[in-house]
Amino acid sequence: MAIIGAQHETASDAAAVQASRSTLSNFLTSPKSNTPPSFHEWASVTDNMGFYNISALAYWPSKAAYESWADQSGFRAWWQGLDCPEEESSNGWFIEVFLPTTDRFETLFNNDTAREGAAHMGRCMSEEVREHGYWGSMRDRIPLAQTDGLAGAGTLLKASSPPDPNSVVATTTTTTTRNRVVVPGRKNLAVIRSGQDWLDTTPEERTLYLDTMHPVLIKGMDFLRDYGDEIGCYSCRFMEIVDSKTARPDGIDRTFGLAYFDELASLERWCREHPTHLAIFGGFFKYAKKLDNHVTLRVFHEVMVLQPDQQYFEYVGCHPGTGMLATVDRAGAKEEI
Repeated sequence: MAIIGAQHETASDAAAVQASRSTLSNFLTSPKSNTPPSFHEWASVTDNMGFYNISALAYWPSKAAYESWADQSGFRAWWQGLDCPEEESSNGWFIEVFLPTTDRFETLFNNDTAREGAAHMGRCMSEEVREHGYWGSMRDRIPLAQTDGLAGAGTLLKASSPPDPNSVVATTTTTTTRNRVVVPGRKNLAVIRSGQDWLDTTPEERTLYLDTMHPVLIKGMDFLRDYGDEIGCYSCRFMEIVDSKTARPDGIDRTFGLAYFDELASLERWCREHPTHLAIFGGFFKYAKKLDNHVTLRVFHEVMVLQPDQQYFEYVGCHPGTGMLATVDRAGAKEEI
């Protein structure tokens, strides 16, 4: 899974936003590659610094397929040249790549009518699972968690030597140039993408969702975004799926939270103990009760717990609060330069 995006100071410059999205789209759909993404879609968010971020979420069946696409499409060569003077841009760029093995991944849906994310690469849906609806069920669905506690590193990694310039995947170093930062992978980083789709709800359920559940969800995502460092959350973006042609969210009615935690246990504690998530969790049961459990809202999530070499984060010209840039020891990075 790769999150490849552009960061603009504002969404008001529609031409600039469309230009950056077109640049990335040309690589994702390039006829030169025989391993294009199996699935990709676009999402956007205005972050807490006021910057507008538009990004593609793209999925490949293997690391080899991703690497082949990066070479054949010309993306790798373009990306490596971004900090050259002739490639300077008024906007920033970022790429975040996750390469989970199946024993470090799980995805869950409340129905089998629509696929999301990695499930587009699957052949079928499973039957209903018993490991659901209780605290700890997320861990029980991750195969490796049955024999490994999946504890995180617990310390901040500082700047170090430059990575292999021929790679656009995992590195264990941080490097900073004039406007480029590569952030190291972290031991057992927990990544969750949790989505909501109310596109096909009845008018009554739509109103109920937007009046009751959506505001509570936003409050929880805002807490993780602004104060997540208090509980081990490095980054949280609450994003809207946007139209593939217009890059606007109008009429899409689909959102997701994308959050990075220092370890699975921190994500579990937020879910189990924090008032912002308890409000979401409890609110959903009240929501379902009002609908006599005839819920047509579609929800899903995908969770990965990653080794350092299964992660890659690189940012060019982005503000310091972008994604995993928030974990970088900026003073240490300056000293390294």
